[in-house]
This record gives sequence, structure tokens and C-alpha cells, in this order.
Amino acid sequence: MTDPTPLAAFSRRRVPACAAPLRDAGWRPGSGSAALHSELFAPGHEGGGAGLALAMALDQSRGDDRPFLWVQDKAALRLGGRPYRPGLPPALRGRLIHVAAATPQDALFALEEGLRCRDLAFVVGEIAGNPRALSLTASRRLSLVAQKHGVPLWLVRLDAAQDLSSARMRWQVRSAASSLAHWNPDAPGAPAWRGTLFRARAHPPGEWILCDDGHALVAAAAQYEQAHPVDLVQPAGDRSLAAG
Repeated sequence: MTDPTPLAAFSRRRVPACAAPLRDAGWRPGSGSAALHSELFAPGHEGGGAGLALAMALDQSRGDDRPFLWVQDKAALRLGGRPYRPGLPPALRGRLIHVAAATPQDALFALEEGLRCRDLAFVVGEIAGNPRALSLTASRRLSLVAQKHGVPLWLVRLDAAQDLSSARMRWQVRSAASSLAHWNPDAPGAPAWRGTLFRARAHPPGEWILCDDGHALVAAAAQYEQAHPVDLVQPAGDRSLAAG
């Protein structure tokens, strides 16, 4: 028997993250009951929180070509950097309005003003830590404004503890193994996240592996990744990771 091709060997070693069927009876993408105010708690060094927030927002607003607002406070900007427009999904690249706020207070003001604008498809915010300005009262103000004007908000909480909030859905998020690229196993696959829904008004808690395949947000049972572990980090040898 001849040696397997690199593609066949790679396929046996690494399994797409969203290959398992979704059997959970709770929340699922495109369920039509998305909350207008959601929080995503995520590590500040991964970028997964903002990535999943954009994927959820795009999935909910598919077909809506209005601009969207992305607000970062100074600490969040330091952790994740500014949005890279060419790296956004194609449907969002020409619609971004970015606000770099000096303080959490300024970020909350910009978020609330954005939620009052019905010309926006959605609003994404990134705030680091647990600043005093993001109190339960401030959270309620965001919920009420989003509900009144019908503009959804995804607030990404970077390196933050789970404090009191009026957000209708609250997620714990971290990056997961991407699925295989179809033609080139060495190319980046579709982005994927492990999302734990720990609080929701309309759904029971649950955990999923979420993938954005470029057409829709797809959810799979989180147990699948546990049963099929994937090495996320491989040695680069003497080749720089920055090499083209």
C-alpha cells in the first residue's frame, strides 16, 4: 500500500469543528428569537468575542445593508487593536462606523447614541474589565434603548468577571478549532467558537461549537469537539509564523 497523500493524512488527524448534528432543543442560529441586548464574555488576547459578535449580528441581519457601529474603549483597543476592514466579512466591509472611546463612560455614551439611530443595522461594543461605569443601571439603560428603537446590541466584555447585567442573553466565548479548508488543508478554515449560553430569558443554558461558513452561522454539539480533540498549536520549526 502506498503512503497516504498529505491531504488524506491531514483529514484523519483533524476533524471539522462543526461536523456534528445539533440535537439541543434550545437556542440555535436563525431561531428568530434573538435578544436585542446580548453580552459576550471573552479572553482579551483571542479576538474571539468580537468575531462571534459580528457573526451573530450578520446572521441576524442578513440582507440588511445598513451601516453598523463598532465602539471600543481605550483598554479594549489596546487588547485587540482596531478593526481591520479587509479582514471583515465581505458583507460588512463597506458598512463599518468605528468609534474609539477614551473611557468606558464615553464608550457607553456612544453605544447608547448608536442604539437610538434606526439607520444602523446593529451595534457592537467592546469594553475591557469591569469598569464602575458599566453598572446595572447603565446596563438597563442600554437594554431599554435597544428595545425602544429596535437596534440590536452585542456587548463584548473582555477579561471581565460575570457581574450583574440586564442583558437578555449572556455568553461565555472562546476560540475553537476552525473547520477544514475545502481545497487546501494548510489554509485557514472557517472561524469557529465555543459558546456557552449561561443566561437567557427565552432559552435554557447550553453549549455549542459555532462556525461561520461564509453563508450562515452554524451550531454543533459542543461534546463533538471533546470527543475529537484537535491540536490548535503546531510547531513552526525554523519557519516564521509571519512568513507568507
